[in-house]
Parts: sequence; structure tokens; C-alpha cells
Amino acid sequence: MKKRATPKYRRILLKLSGEALGDDSGCGINPEAVHEMARQVREVKDMEVEVVIVVGGGNIFRGLQGSEKGMERATGDYMGMLGTVINALALQDALEKQQVPTRVQSAISMAQVAEPFIRRRAVRHLEKGRVVIFGGGTGNPYFSTDTTAALRAAEIGADVILKATKVDGIYDSDPKKNPSAKRFEKITYIEALQKQLKVMDSTAFSLCMDNKMPIIVFDMFDGDNLAKVVRGEKVGTIVTS
Repeated sequence: MKKRATPKYRRILLKLSGEALGDDSGCGINPEAVHEMARQVREVKDMEVEVVIVVGGGNIFRGLQGSEKGMERATGDYMGMLGTVINALALQDALEKQQVPTRVQSAISMAQVAEPFIRRRAVRHLEKGRVVIFGGGTGNPYFSTDTTAALRAAEIGADVILKATKVDGIYDSDPKKNPSAKRFEKITYIEALQKQLKVMDSTAFSLCMDNKMPIIVFDMFDGDNLAKVVRGEKVGTIVTS
């Protein structure tokens, strides 16, 4: 009988961008992409790891882009928050189709489709073996879903933030534009801020730095990288103090 791999982390926060759930242009919802994410999350759940997910809403609406075209920034941000709840429900549906018990909690009250965010209830769901998906951002405009991820990770006592991207780590410049871009295996919060590496915004980085919360940036769309990261294999870039 094959021995089950021992995970390095027992409670993880997975940060997914809205674009990751979209089509090739990063728009709408691509059922195949959502199904693949759910499969990888189930694989990690089978390792008895507690999983919380923060999902963005950029595939549906970006508040910042709306404000650049004349929309009130706060209004645009609230619209973006509603988009994250749509994504959370899509992810919940895909996970439950794979027999993974799931709860969606929203920072914006919408009792018909999601629980309100209550920290103690979220922790209890994790202890009962459920995946918890956080939608609605922080519930406040002017804060990104990266900041939400940093905040929720600290609140629920996660061991690590796993930021899923379409790039295999953090580079000193855009690897799509610069073929000789250097990838970091490990970098500190201060270095990432000083080099202005656009992995997370400065508010999210500061929260992680203050709470000594490690961040691993990795490519979730290359094989079973999520499981590899959870096992402690060298995948992507780790940001620590």
C-alpha cells in the first residue's frame, strides 16, 4: 500500500485571482479551469490539510478600472466584491461535485447565498473538515483581495499563504517580456517591497510581515503543484522575514 505523503502545512490559505477562473483572456468563468482547481484542492484535502480560499473578482469586474473610466471608486470596489462572491459560489459548486464539503462566507451580508464572515465559525468549519471560501473581500472599498488574504490568514491562524498564479514564482522583471529575467527561490518582505515586485500590494505585504506570515507564489496550472507545495517541495518562490 502506498504511504500517504506527510504535509508540511496543516492549515493553508489559498489565494486565487479571479482571472484564474476565467477564459484565456481572463474574463467570465471557465468551468474547466474551476474544475481543475477543485481537483487540486480535493487532492490536498485528502492529505488531511485544512483549506481556506480567498478568491478575487477580476474576471467579472475590477473596481480600479471602473474608477479610471469615471466611476466612483467605492462603488466600483463594491461591484468587484460582489464579483468575488459569484466566483466563490462557482468554486463551491465545483468542490461539492467532487464530494468536498464547503462553506462560503461573505464579508458583505447576503444570507440567501452565503454565511456572514464569523472567524470562530470559520475555524469550526475547518475543524469539521470543510473547505471555507471567503468572498466579498474585506467588506470595505480601497482594499484588495490580496489584503483580504493576508488579513484572513492571520485571523484563522493559517500556516502559510499560497498565492496561485500563472507564473512559476517571483521574478526581478516580467519573464514574458524579458527572457533573461531572474527567478527568486526565496526573498524577504523588505526586498520585495524595495524592488517593487508586483506580487501583492504593499498593505498585504505589511500585514504578512507584521504577522510573520510566509507567502509562497507558485504556478497552480502546472501539474499538481498545489500538492507539491503543501508537501514542502521546492516549488515557486517563498517570501519570509
